[in-house]
Amino acid sequence: MNKLIRDGKVAVIISPGYGAGWSTWNIHIPQILWDPTIVQMVEEGCRPQILYQYVHEVYPEVHAFGIEDLKVVWIPEGTRFRVTEYDGHESIMLYGDEDWHVA
Repeated sequence: MNKLIRDGKVAVIISPGYGAGWSTWNIHIPQILWDPTIVQMVEEGCRPQILYQYVHEVYPEVHAFGIEDLKVVWIPEGTRFRVTEYDGHESIMLYGDEDWHVA
């Protein structure tokens, strides 16, 4: 899988806005989580319409809701993580950050 790595960190794309998740609503397209072109477009402040056009050309089956809120999060390479979602709001949870209850 093609990922963008800078200074030992991997770019991960999430949608922190409410309404629709980015990678969580597109689990059938794993590359959508870190597509280098999308990362670059988001970082450069690309207009949502242009980003939408690119995404639909490359991933025709994508659910592109929340595309205007995309954010790039940099995670140290090799770090285990997952993207969590509540009502479309996505965030990153690093392995070991969870609080667990014991019965």
